[in-house]
Amino acid sequence: MSGFIPDFPNDGVITVNRVILKPEYDTDDLQERVAVLCENVKTYHSDSGFYGGIVMLNSGAVSNEGSTVGQAVESPLKEREALIVTFWRSFEDHELSHKSDTFQPLFAEVLQLCENGNEEIAYEQLWSGKAYSAEDARAARHAKEAYAA
Repeated sequence: MSGFIPDFPNDGVITVNRVILKPEYDTDDLQERVAVLCENVKTYHSDSGFYGGIVMLNSGAVSNEGSTVGQAVESPLKEREALIVTFWRSFEDHELSHKSDTFQPLFAEVLQLCENGNEEIAYEQLWSGKAYSAEDARAARHAKEAYAA
């Protein structure tokens, strides 16, 4: 396990919300509302299936080395698109959290910001890992050079 989300089980569920901000809102609005919502989830669901989460904002940078479509220099959704990723013991635990009386009003406030509505997709983890230490990386390179066919 990577330690990215401590104790997250291999058979856990990861949910991803994609938010595109309406033009009249900015990242401060998003951060404020999502922070309140996330604090609620941590408070009321840490003992009922919630392991953690991460919120990411589109920085605008596009990797021309890692992209295979065009050679864009900046994403048109820079600072307007965010991903809200949460980690759960099970999909059922996640669904119960959304039915919570304390969750629903806060969730509605986040949805007011979204021009794309909301679609939350659940994913199964296939792989997770962290970088090697410098020493382990050297050993891995040595092993590959010595034994790789």
